[in-house]
Amino acid sequence: MSDLDPFPAETLCEPVTGAGPVTELYPAREVPLGGVRGTYVERTLPQRDLPTVGAWCFLDYFGAPTVTVTGAPPDIDPHPHIGLQTVTWPFEGMIRHRDSVHSDVRIEPGQLNLMTSGRGIAHSEYTVPDAPAGRGLQLWVALPDDHRDIAPHFEQHRELPVHRAPGLRATVLMGTLAGVTSPAMIYTPLVGADIVVDPATTTTLPVNPEFEYAVLVVAGAVTVAGVELSPGPLLYLGTGRTAVDLNTATGARFALIGGEPLAEELVMWWNFVARDHAEIAAARAAWEQRDTDRFGDIEGHPPEQRIPAPPLPGGRLKPRSRRPHG
Repeated sequence: MSDLDPFPAETLCEPVTGAGPVTELYPAREVPLGGVRGTYVERTLPQRDLPTVGAWCFLDYFGAPTVTVTGAPPDIDPHPHIGLQTVTWPFEGMIRHRDSVHSDVRIEPGQLNLMTSGRGIAHSEYTVPDAPAGRGLQLWVALPDDHRDIAPHFEQHRELPVHRAPGLRATVLMGTLAGVTSPAMIYTPLVGADIVVDPATTTTLPVNPEFEYAVLVVAGAVTVAGVELSPGPLLYLGTGRTAVDLNTATGARFALIGGEPLAEELVMWWNFVARDHAEIAAARAAWEQRDTDRFGDIEGHPPEQRIPAPPLPGGRLKPRSRRPHG
């Protein structure tokens, strides 16, 4: 699920320091994908006052039970990315992923799919005939400055490590949680996990005090660090915690994301993560000019079957301050 808003607003992020332990709720907003296609997702990152959590800079819940259903297939034609990793983690259904580095795979539940764009990649996402509709999370990770121009590549992990505690099972998608490390390639200190807690569970999840964290519930209800959560908003937990208290009567499933607070300025616009206006403009021009050295063709898609880039906003993109937390 990419950012296909025909008039995307820029997201400008300045370097941040640790917020300390906080509990702040950020609402999900319903966002249309693909314009006239009328497919919707719930987006909880970026937020105006919270553009990133560590290097995580984008979080969509696609197929969420509460979004508007139009009946349109959520097929996404070829489109470009730079400067980021896309992380796709489905709960249900199948998605066919194809890209310009010759990947052609089915994305299925329980499989982590990680596409690193580096200097530039193009990809498409289509439904699989006769398969159930997809539901899950797609996230972006901003690549750090010294890796943002690396060669694009794709990896799929069908077996992921699990941290277990009484009443809790945490599948570690990215990075390290409670001493358990994912095989997925990362370029900055972070963690992402899919966590299931059983009914009538009270437990504590150990975390890294140097990371900032956020939680998104996708099923059930759970109290996290004293805040009652159900599906919908993102709970930002700040930094400085060595553990997070969890309590649930009914059971719950939630995503945990975290990482070292971002120490670099970013400009996010459309499907690009960059450092300044010129870099965004150059990537857009390369896509519109069909620069196949930067954004290669995708097998099975004719060259004309691609999503055009929206117009750049007026003026130059300039960083804005992240609101202090706490």
